Amino acid sequence: MAKKHDNQRSALIPILRAIQDEYSYVSEFAMQYVGDLLGVHAAQVYSVATFYHFFNTKPKGKFIIRLSRDMSSIMKGAKVIARQLENDLGIKFGETTPDGMFTLGWTSCIGMNYHAPAMLVNNEIYSSLTPQRVHLILEECREGLRSRRPATSRVGSTFTNELTYTEHQDDAGLKKALAMSPSELINEVIASGIRGRGGAGFPTGVKWKLAAEAASDVKYIICNADEGEPGTFKDRIILTQYANLLFEGMTIAAYAVGAREGIVYLRAEYTYIKMLLEEILRGRRTEKQLGSAIFGKEGFDFDIRIHMGAGAYVCGEETALIESLEGHRGEPRNRPPYPVVSGFHGKPTVVNNVETLASVSVILDRGAKWFASIGTERSKGFKLFSVSGDCSRPGVYELPWGTTVNELLDLVGGEDAKAVQVGGYSGALLPASEFNRKLAYEDLGMGGSVIVYGAQRDLLEVAENYLEFFVEESCGQCTPCRDGNVKLLEGVRTLLGGRCSSRHLNELISLSKTIQVASKCGLGQSSPKVLLAVNEHFKDEIMARPIAASH
Repeated sequence: MAKKHDNQRSALIPILRAIQDEYSYVSEFAMQYVGDLLGVHAAQVYSVATFYHFFNTKPKGKFIIRLSRDMSSIMKGAKVIARQLENDLGIKFGETTPDGMFTLGWTSCIGMNYHAPAMLVNNEIYSSLTPQRVHLILEECREGLRSRRPATSRVGSTFTNELTYTEHQDDAGLKKALAMSPSELINEVIASGIRGRGGAGFPTGVKWKLAAEAASDVKYIICNADEGEPGTFKDRIILTQYANLLFEGMTIAAYAVGAREGIVYLRAEYTYIKMLLEEILRGRRTEKQLGSAIFGKEGFDFDIRIHMGAGAYVCGEETALIESLEGHRGEPRNRPPYPVVSGFHGKPTVVNNVETLASVSVILDRGAKWFASIGTERSKGFKLFSVSGDCSRPGVYELPWGTTVNELLDLVGGEDAKAVQVGGYSGALLPASEFNRKLAYEDLGMGGSVIVYGAQRDLLEVAENYLEFFVEESCGQCTPCRDGNVKLLEGVRTLLGGRCSSRHLNELISLSKTIQVASKCGLGQSSPKVLLAVNEHFKDEIMARPIAASH
């Protein structure tokens, strides 16, 4: 594997994954050996191995169980499942059974929020869990039976409205793109008005134009498939049902900017999808949709490879993702320079989200005017939303930009909501008085996660869950995020106990604002939002709490 990567540092994470697959953990000896192989100090290898959640530096059980603890899963009974697992296995979370068979742990969102509670057993996914089903799964493992991927991980039972992607003819957009010059293609994408669907909302065509104009013989197209925002599963649906559409979009982007290599950075939680993606890529190479002279276009050579992540929410940020690809800890870079100028290996790099690239394929087929006619003046086109929580019809919904939160709630059966989280944990927590706001860049221009909270939900418990996640996922690079979120979590737990004075609450709010302005990347800039929102819109839930009994 080191030779495959020319013994470069970028081989580090793939090598560590291969070692763990073989031996179930990465030993100190293995770290030293890999360091010698790549010319990297063993301390640096250790630094990388301990940064990512899916690397084990100590022996673990044959079956590693990771139960999802995102808020959608908690609302659907994850704590009941946790008790069943502990009772059946005779261990607590974080422990391994004496026989070395099972290791039990929590994990963040695994993209099955609409069929929560859910868990991973090694790389197999189980959803819609019940205590009885958990017992049977454990028995299957004990009997050495290969776990089966559940029917609920297929998309057929997920969608609740029609998706434009379903009507797309494979490679129709690519064929039309190849009939244009690269500059004409970029202008078409700019005219469509599409902006990045990963959350940042940067104009896609402008990003491509900057990369195309960058002076370099080597350029890269990276698909950000590190869908780690809790409550989000739309990209997983695209990966499992519309992968050809995604690869077509990457190929269109490569033609536009002059790239020869594409990389899909796939989150560790989606390892079970990798085999499917590799099979589709092989088929595309056979059909001359990848490789040399694609569709007979002389000089247009492009191929795609899959790079597995190792479990780090912060790698959803494009520069942290590039650091990870290069074999480092996934810590965000200072910008400028931006990736379109100096990205992967210092070369011009386009990083686009899964949904962005899939949508580009449809745009090139149907035309920029068609796409621009959907949505609002400032927010063009349609958007996919992952909806979960207290609603009767969770799933993936395709909606035009400009749809109100109220309209979405009517569609998903969440009319009695007390609050709605738009844009995942890093987004906005809205009270009912703001449900008339629009899902659009000029208003709520967030990513695609929508979590519905019913009247019975304790929003301080929601805040605690969010902050536990941010404390766990902070890369630790900057002090405001690393230490500040710990203090916020401690403060929320004091609030939950009914023992927080008004003065202490004001100090927490002041700290929240400091963390927002002083943190280096979007994690720290977003993590305090939930406490600020609860304080602003649901203050009665903070100040009117009874003092909790001591344990």
